[in-house]
Amino acid sequence: MRGRPRTFPSRPSSPEATVRRARRAVASVLGVLGLLLGALLALPAPAQAAGSLPCDLYATGGTPCVAAHSTTRALFSAYNGPLYQLTRASDRATSDVGTLAAGGYADAAHHDAFCANTSCSITRIYDQTTRHNDLFVGPAGTAGGADRGADASEIAVTAGGHKVYGIWGTPGVGYRSHGAASGTAVNGQPEGVYMVASGTHVGSDCCFDYGNAESTPADTGNGHMDAVSIATTCYFAPCSGSGPWVEADLENGMFQGDNGSNTANKGNATPYVTALLKNDGQTKYALKGGDSTAGGLTTWWDGPLPTRAGYRPMKQEGGIILATGGDNSNRNMGTWFEGAMVSGYPGDTTENAVQANIVSVGYRGQTSVPNGPQGTITGPGGQCVDVAADDTGTNGTAVQLWNCQSYAEDQHWEHRADGSLATLGRCLDINGNGTAGGTEVELWDCDGAGGQKWVQQADGSLRNPQSGRCLDSPNGATANGTRLRIWDCNGAAAQKFAVNGGAPVKGPGGKCADVAADDSGTNGSAVQLWDCQSYAADQHWALGQDGRLRTLGRCLDITGNGTANGTQVQLWDCGGAGGQVWQQQADGSLRNPQSGRCLDSPDGATANGTRLRIWDCNGSAAQKFALG
Repeated sequence: MRGRPRTFPSRPSSPEATVRRARRAVASVLGVLGLLLGALLALPAPAQAAGSLPCDLYATGGTPCVAAHSTTRALFSAYNGPLYQLTRASDRATSDVGTLAAGGYADAAHHDAFCANTSCSITRIYDQTTRHNDLFVGPAGTAGGADRGADASEIAVTAGGHKVYGIWGTPGVGYRSHGAASGTAVNGQPEGVYMVASGTHVGSDCCFDYGNAESTPADTGNGHMDAVSIATTCYFAPCSGSGPWVEADLENGMFQGDNGSNTANKGNATPYVTALLKNDGQTKYALKGGDSTAGGLTTWWDGPLPTRAGYRPMKQEGGIILATGGDNSNRNMGTWFEGAMVSGYPGDTTENAVQANIVSVGYRGQTSVPNGPQGTITGPGGQCVDVAADDTGTNGTAVQLWNCQSYAEDQHWEHRADGSLATLGRCLDINGNGTAGGTEVELWDCDGAGGQKWVQQADGSLRNPQSGRCLDSPNGATANGTRLRIWDCNGAAAQKFAVNGGAPVKGPGGKCADVAADDSGTNGSAVQLWDCQSYAADQHWALGQDGRLRTLGRCLDITGNGTANGTQVQLWDCGGAGGQVWQQQADGSLRNPQSGRCLDSPDGATANGTRLRIWDCNGSAAQKFALG
């Protein structure tokens, strides 16, 4: 059974920014400044967040940040150092992602370039204060095994008009400081903490926390934690609705306010939630929540600490955790973007100013579904290709069918230009690199073996060229847990697997079929050749059983449904037009049956930006387009 509920000062500059696509000019977003509650609001800026940022505001309020973490932006207006560290799966190389400018947003172009054609994990989140309270992948604790770093490219959103990445937390992902951190509250000292997280990618297990925890990953008793959490955990009944709620994890209890139960806490279910907790360590605490994209904060509790034993006074130990509980309970899920911890008990005016600044960032995008080039692979019975053991993905883990679940990281696969299918940093692999019918498939380190190559066929099957066999569900079974294998390709329903994330379509000169306008994909967008980039969503095309090639929610289309030589191709809403049907030919060409002509690069051109067209099929290199 599946385990998931399924219910400053600056540091040295980061590596020089790499421009994602030189062909596309980045349009500046004009800032409109206005003063609100002492915070300087701004519309998204091109590279630098204007005015006072959260830790500047806390300092002005007399409660300075002692830890500041974010994968999306600087939290001090002067900060120009690294935000997080990437570790690449292919060679274990590391690289820091910094800001585009002091006080600015994350350099996602460098992230994408470093992780191109492989996968990366986030293995360190840098503290932006001078205390260097960095977070590292957590060790095993008394309630959970050793953690792993989040897949670095699983959740991309927009902040300040810029592409940035968050932390996609699934069971087993977690971070922790090395022991007690510097300056954090201990033994009943006052403190505050905030985070920006998802209110749509949440669960009820323990724990998706950020804040103060034990100095070692063990439960040492009531009051030894002081972390803010967002979850659907109703630890102290009764609760109002189904959450998710902003809660205080004070150890051995998820407190919604008062003595645990607090029916006045109605929860926050927006895609982005600002969650705040403050605690004077002696007699009182407060919980607040708000939409991180609009409006102010709602106070869910502002009153006495619990009267249950151990919480008056608090006994914090000063460690810092992210995405786990204090004893490394790492069974919950969530999405996280930024947060800070402060010394002292912040005032309401300061917290309102921090919320106003967060709103000014303009966070946009879904936070509940992994995105980028990944997509599900749906198979027999509408089930999804899934990795056993709930998002852990160690070598040799079984690959199976399971009910599709949008939040399941191990059901989102990237079909890479080399023909491999990857999730959780590893590849869909035939056991022992075997070729015999009936050999089962598994997850394994991506190593380029022939047993890791998969080609989507026109009939909807996934063929492994080395064995000549297709991915198969034994006897067409559709039950949860059905172990997948390879078998002779036969066109049966047991071998229909739709790669919804798509795959690159490689054309002349090794260039990829690409959509102009950088992943926006409006009707009429030109389809062209461009350097292959694994992270470019508009280079991942999904071939449907209807013969249509889809990306960005639209189809490869012949302009005007034309049939004449030289008619250019474009992106357009998928419909019944014959100009949207493509068949892979034995010679590697893509033929449109209605016109009888093939996809073509004029005169065999291979330059970036070469506009594609249809032309008489002739078998030339100009018409070689290999479906992944």
